[in-house]
Amino acid sequence: MSPISRPSRAVLGASVAALTMVVATGCGPDNVDPPATAAPTVGATAGATGKPGAAPIKLPTLEELKTWKLDDWDKWAQANVITPAVKGYWTLQKLLEAKPKPLPQPSPDASQPPAQPTGAAPATGAPATTQPTPAQPGGPDQLPAVVPAKPVAHPFPKNTHVNGKIFFKDGGEDYVCSGTVVSDPANPGKSNLVWTASHCLHGGKGNKYYTDITFAPAFNSNGVLSNGNRQAKLEDAEPYGEWTATSGMVSPQWTAEADPEKGGPWSQYDFGVIKVANPNPGGKSLEETVGGSVPLWFNAPRDQVGTVSNYGFPEGKPFDGVELEHCDGGKPSRKTGDPNRPAMLLIGCNMTGGSSGGGWYATKDGKPALVSDTSIGNAGNTYEAGPYLEDVAQHMFDYFSKKAK
Repeated sequence: MSPISRPSRAVLGASVAALTMVVATGCGPDNVDPPATAAPTVGATAGATGKPGAAPIKLPTLEELKTWKLDDWDKWAQANVITPAVKGYWTLQKLLEAKPKPLPQPSPDASQPPAQPTGAAPATGAPATTQPTPAQPGGPDQLPAVVPAKPVAHPFPKNTHVNGKIFFKDGGEDYVCSGTVVSDPANPGKSNLVWTASHCLHGGKGNKYYTDITFAPAFNSNGVLSNGNRQAKLEDAEPYGEWTATSGMVSPQWTAEADPEKGGPWSQYDFGVIKVANPNPGGKSLEETVGGSVPLWFNAPRDQVGTVSNYGFPEGKPFDGVELEHCDGGKPSRKTGDPNRPAMLLIGCNMTGGSSGGGWYATKDGKPALVSDTSIGNAGNTYEAGPYLEDVAQHMFDYFSKKAK
């Protein structure tokens, strides 16, 4: 398939067949994690394709998917399209009223031992600190102690401008997630790619893609919306404007299996990527505009992943969605889930819905690298987990980098 060119801003309101495998879904560690269960085999068909008359796509097994070539990803992408956001849809009022998906009632988590409270509650209304339960040889994964999120000071340091908010529409409701500007190997120094969670881009099994997906980098960097101020102008809250998604992709496992409001085996592949367009036709790339990007670190050796910090814009209480928060979670532990899939990364963090899709940073060769994105959390908001980015994520990204227009 020849690449599909990005539409001009003059036709952004029209339905455009852009190379993609997704467009959006819910958002937030509002995806509470249920008991670990065996994952269904990826098979059958992909369900709704987004292209009228398109034949259902036969999904591969997990082992087959790991061997997919560019041509295989190309065939998959042809059956999925994304409609760019309608110009002018997002007003400041809509941005501020957009919400994460409701947090489901907690389910017992058979893959984690119960937390042992210390009795001391941290300041600022954060949940009580928990004492990690030591991992037993061959036993359950280790539950981390909660880490209270910290807001990034205003104005944001330049190196944090790669973090932003993702807005999208699901039916008649407006929702939010978080995302990160990532480096594009096919366009070094000029990336227009944003990494996030699958559930911020696609509705999962049997569902449709979200619409009006838009990325606002360094949202509220100067703090004009902080402390309850809602009188600012839209352009003051968005220093780099709104970058509409023109194409996107998530893993086939997500589209075949996922319930976007619940954690499950599909969460182990809860990652996605979008390509965005400069709101000013002919303007610079996203990377040039914000002053940088973060490289993805695929198949990062777990013993080499040291201290991890995750970033996002949590919306659920006690947060209000206008502050960029981060949890310095230390060395991540494992969240096994389905043992046939890569164990997720797990850190203590009290961020809430809206932080979904936010980047997880580790240090590689002395520089920040992205090793995961926020996928799920628990009902008590004491931890967050993100997918381990191995071969499937790398092959998907390699294809998208080379083909997406």
